[in-house]
Order: sequence, then structure tokens, then C-alpha cells
Amino acid sequence: MQQIQPQSARESTAERERASDGRPRASAIRAWVRWLIAFAAIGFWVWLFVVQVSMPPMEDSLPFEDWYGNWSNVFIVSGVFLTFVLGLAWPRGGAEWRNAGMYSAFLISLFAEMFGIPLTIYAVAPLLHMRALDFGMNESHLWAYLLDRAHLVPLGQGVYLVMTVSMALVAMGLALVAVGWAQVYGARHELVTSGIYRFIRHPQYLGLMLVVIALNIQWPTLPTLLMAPVLIVMYARQARREDQELEGRFGEAFVRYASRVPAFIPRRRARGRLTEQREQT
Repeated sequence: MQQIQPQSARESTAERERASDGRPRASAIRAWVRWLIAFAAIGFWVWLFVVQVSMPPMEDSLPFEDWYGNWSNVFIVSGVFLTFVLGLAWPRGGAEWRNAGMYSAFLISLFAEMFGIPLTIYAVAPLLHMRALDFGMNESHLWAYLLDRAHLVPLGQGVYLVMTVSMALVAMGLALVAVGWAQVYGARHELVTSGIYRFIRHPQYLGLMLVVIALNIQWPTLPTLLMAPVLIVMYARQARREDQELEGRFGEAFVRYASRVPAFIPRRRARGRLTEQREQT
């Protein structure tokens, strides 16, 4: 997302408007609220990851008829993810709304297959000479099931593996979205180069990409596997458009910033310091 923050003049104006009884100014309260929301989001997903890691491998699997057809789960989980993703990365323009619509379609289609009607299972089962009804909860983790079929990892341990990896990536991705949102929410007039933006220019887009990858590790479906590269390319292009806008607004200051801070993949600190020292000389 665009890494811009309010002018110092606006901050000084807010400081002068502090209440006479010594209460914190409104802008400071809003900043604290933003960070509390961000840390609550991070804490929730980290807690889920810790719970997943602490659980033993799932040897027992719910049968097909008990796992699927749970539409209440579809609505609840879709709502939770959409609230986090759209609430912390709210679109600002037409291109961002198109990306958000595609992302929402990705999430809804995934959870509709995960808990509702497993269209991918119906397509894959005949290729494996099986019935769709043979795929219960564990078997529907298709990467884990393929590892088991290849005699590499038992099914229960495979499910534990894909769930742990995917939950770690989900927690990391939503943490990037939350921290990036908290730092630049309401920003308008100055280039933000501190905090998470010292290491990458587009933490929120990187976070959204990680969530896409994570969910395809946890529960791959044919639609989401096809949509994943499209979403990643869309957000990469959106990041380039924002870079162009920021360069037009801030000129050489942004060019210097972009030359030392990558868009998505952090560099080693030593390399970043060396680049910064060369620029200064």
C-alpha cells in the first residue's frame, strides 16, 4: 500500500489542540487504537499457529459426509478472512477494488470447497481410481494425501506438516498486512521509510501473497491453484503502479529510497548499509 504519512504541520496542529486537562491528543489515541487492532490481529493468528504446532498429528479423519456440507463454516471462516484482509488493506481506487474483488472470490471459492461442496475432489477422485466419498477431512488435504500415496510421509503426519507450514505463512502474511496498515493508515503527505518500510516497500501486498500461497498449501483446489498466480501478478503490478505514483510525487527522494529498499524480498542488513553508505559518498 502507499507508504505516506501526515505532515509534521498537521501533527503540531493536533498537539496545540490537546485538551487543557492533559488528556492525550486525538491523533495519539487513534494511533494507539490502530496499533492495538494490528497487534490483536497478529496475536490471534499467532495463537492459532501455536495451537496447531502443539497439536499432535491428526491420525483420525472425519468421513466425507461429516466434513462437507457445513455451510455455516463457509460463512464464518470466509467472513473472518475477509474482515482481516479487506479491513486492514482497504482498497482506495479502481484497480485496488478489482484486486480486492479477485481476492475475495479466491477466499470464498476456497472455503466453499473446503467445507461445502468439494468440486476439486469430485474431479480428482476418478483420476486416482477412487470415489469422492473416500475423501474425508485428512484425505482432502491433497498435498498430504499425495505424500502418503507416494509413501513419503504418513497421512496424519502429512496433514500436520501442511497445516503447520500454512498456518505459519498465514500468521506471517496477516502480520505484515496488520503492521503495514497500522503504520500508514490515514497517511497522505510524507514518504514513510521507517519501521517495516525500512526493509520492504510493500509489506501489505507481500502479506496478501503469502496468505494465497499458504492456503494453497493447506487446501489446494483447482480454482485457487489457477487464481493464485493471477493474484500474485495483479498485486505485483499494483505495487509497480504505486511506485510510479510515489516517484511522481516525491521525485528523487523516492528514487533513493527504492534503490536501497526492495519491493517484496528483504535484503540482508549488511548489504543495505553498504548501499546506503555508497549513496552518501
